[in-house]
Amino acid sequence: MQPSPSREPAAPSPAQSALASVAPRRALAGFFVSGVLLAFLGAILPAWRHHLSSDYNTVGFYFAGLIVGLLCSVWAAPKLLERKRTGWTLALACGIAGTGFLFLAFVSPPVDASWRVGGMAVIGFAAGLLHTAIFHAISPMYRHDPVATVNIAGILFGLGCLTVTLLISGAFYVYTAPALQAWIAVIPGLFGWMYRRTKFPPDSPPRQPEPNAVLSQLRSPAAVLLALLLYFQLGNEWAIAGWLPLFLTRRLGVSPVTALSMLAMYWLALLVGRVAAQWVLPRVRHSRMLAASVLASVLGCSILSVTDNRFGAIAGILLLGCAFAPIYPLVVEKIGRRFPHFHPGFYNGIFSLAIAGGLLSPCTLGFFASEWGVRIVMGLTLTGSIVVSILLLLIWLEARLNTATA
Repeated sequence: MQPSPSREPAAPSPAQSALASVAPRRALAGFFVSGVLLAFLGAILPAWRHHLSSDYNTVGFYFAGLIVGLLCSVWAAPKLLERKRTGWTLALACGIAGTGFLFLAFVSPPVDASWRVGGMAVIGFAAGLLHTAIFHAISPMYRHDPVATVNIAGILFGLGCLTVTLLISGAFYVYTAPALQAWIAVIPGLFGWMYRRTKFPPDSPPRQPEPNAVLSQLRSPAAVLLALLLYFQLGNEWAIAGWLPLFLTRRLGVSPVTALSMLAMYWLALLVGRVAAQWVLPRVRHSRMLAASVLASVLGCSILSVTDNRFGAIAGILLLGCAFAPIYPLVVEKIGRRFPHFHPGFYNGIFSLAIAGGLLSPCTLGFFASEWGVRIVMGLTLTGSIVVSILLLLIWLEARLNTATA
């Protein structure tokens, strides 16, 4: 008798090899750097002494520079990923971010503000480049477990936002603004060094979205309503994140450190709320939780609009943070259920336009505040929360009509 041939174990698939690699997990950690980059401007404004001035137009231009940098990265990121691959692109994004912070350290006040606008464009470009490379690198993890991947990404992003706020708040009277920004530059520098030493598995270059794919989504009322909901909700979150310290110092007369500590409370409430939401979501109807969150955000904005003391401000901030926390994950879940091919990346059709457009809110607030004062910050955020509640009702009606005609 001839011995039966031994059965060799099957070779792992490319997806399994990618999941077993440490590279996607390290790429996911880049969301911490993303939080540092995008939350930096709201936290640094008091260090740039904008709480002592009513020149809110300049603040609007800072946010405009950030948006311009993000938009420029849309063209550059796919080309870099195709030519240099993921690890090199991640390291480059972190290097550009660190360079941007060092540049801002050299052009801090009293240097002309136009230089800082350019510096914020560099930060925005680095953030956009980083987002595209991260989402490309973690695609195997997302396909394997999308819920866990999105939750961990959100937690890391929130930790980055909280970290940069606490860093600036804790060292506000210890270091000058240039020194603070030099220390912040170390964060992306360390991550860039890590990515340069990380071996990423071979990958295919990302496909750029076709413009027709974005336009085709405009024909779907559900896609338009969900994109508008995403736009206004993210606009509300970033309006608070960008303007809360200036609002508190001008409205209540608190010190910059106190205002930054309250901003840290906002990020902490968002972070804890999103972690807690993962425990609550399986036990509560999602539609009811979404409606309750929107109503609570309206109440929180109302409290902040009329309060004249710290207790009211803290209550409103904590209520807003906890109210905003579950809305974005629930909206993304609704999008994923109605549009199965949706990928929660940074550039994905009409929904990506909504995400990028959310940063327009703190930008336009600068020009509105120069005309009507800083109180308009809460007024417009309250209006945005009311619009979100109306859109939620329209989405519910559209779903009922679709069910009735099916």
